[in-house]
Amino acid sequence: MDRRSLMKNAGLAGVLAAGIAPAVHAQAAVRWRLASSFPKSLPTIFGSAEKFSETVKALSGGRFEVSIHAAGELVPAFGVVDAIQDNTIEMAQTAPYYFTGKDPIFAFGCAVPFGLTARHMDAWMEHGNGRKLLDEFYAKYNILSMSSGNTGTQMGGWYRREIKKVSDLKGLKMRLGGGLFGETMAKLGVVAQNMPAGEVYQALEKGTLDATEFVGPFDDEKLGFNKVAPYYYYPGWWEGGAELEFFINKKAFEALSAENKAIVRAAGAVAARDMTAKYDAQNPAALKRLVAAGTKLQGFSKEIMDAGFKAAMEVFAAHEAKSPEFKKIHQDMRAFQRDQILWSKFSEWRYDGYIANAKI
Repeated sequence: MDRRSLMKNAGLAGVLAAGIAPAVHAQAAVRWRLASSFPKSLPTIFGSAEKFSETVKALSGGRFEVSIHAAGELVPAFGVVDAIQDNTIEMAQTAPYYFTGKDPIFAFGCAVPFGLTARHMDAWMEHGNGRKLLDEFYAKYNILSMSSGNTGTQMGGWYRREIKKVSDLKGLKMRLGGGLFGETMAKLGVVAQNMPAGEVYQALEKGTLDATEFVGPFDDEKLGFNKVAPYYYYPGWWEGGAELEFFINKKAFEALSAENKAIVRAAGAVAARDMTAKYDAQNPAALKRLVAAGTKLQGFSKEIMDAGFKAAMEVFAAHEAKSPEFKKIHQDMRAFQRDQILWSKFSEWRYDGYIANAKI
């Protein structure tokens, strides 16, 4: 009697007794822990981790579950890379540029000054060399990476006083997300400070910070920055399209079955798309609310933008001179960016420029 006939005639009990259970029963339950660098109060970023967990559970029929832990619950917000490296956790959700103290290359996994937009970043990562180059770098930290979503071009932050010219930045104590932007702003006289999002409001309120940047209207409104810093500047030229990442413990991933590896990849794609779409959907209404509540919306002057660009290029050149690996990744990104800009001139930018001025 063949296997199919045996299963049909013996019933489930007989099949199990015979030791030839269907494949679904051979799949052992998997339980992972994911530590986020972000608080639960952010349904955009933290919500991406929740979407990932929900999707993994649904696709696996409950056999694979990922518990989600906000910043500080399992490990500190900036401790997730160490926790993966020493096999304490299976996954993290974070902004890679938080870890440029370990190596400046981490910044390329999130955002660099005058870097890629959300769509350009997605293209470089998934169909250029970005993911390949960065995973080669991350391997020394026991990490594989996947996108957790992209914020799109960010705002330039909240300031307790007006910033009209470069000299207004001198001595400014500002919370920065991390990465090469901190070095760039230091060249402009800013005293850069890196701290978790949940600590910023009190620092602004007490005056230990003069300014902060985080993401954009929806998240910033949630964190209440408009209540303690009235001036809101744009654009965030240091984060043209900031990518949040899922960092996966490489050993844990390699131990998964082929089916579960596919589930992780698929769930990551669902979560990433959901986050980016959520930002685009929520930011316009949040910006209207902020302005209606008295926020003073200001654009950075060309003087500040030009000074920022010059300082950023000096920072990149200094790191290239010290690290061939940094230079390889940076030059690859810039070559890809040049082609993307060329195409965008004939597609998105031309269309957006027209429709922005049309009466719709």
